[in-house]
Amino acid sequence: MPSNPRSTKRASRSRQPITTPVVDEQLTIKEVCDLLKIARSTFSDWRDKGEAPPCTRLPNNQIRVSRSALNSWLANRLEAA
Repeated sequence: MPSNPRSTKRASRSRQPITTPVVDEQLTIKEVCDLLKIARSTFSDWRDKGEAPPCTRLPNNQIRVSRSALNSWLANRLEAA
């Protein structure tokens, strides 16, 4: 006698994982300064000299730094051991 048809049907279904688009986190200048443990004025000085991580100016004039851009910027500043 065959097993329960309902359980066979359930077991044969392949479930596709739900994928969500990966969105790069956008950090505020305050969050960047807190992570780097620097003053806001230091970050402003870096921006004036062109040494800050790449920034994005939003339509409301706020500035954001993507997490990936910050990580890349930091990786490029590692001292050789």
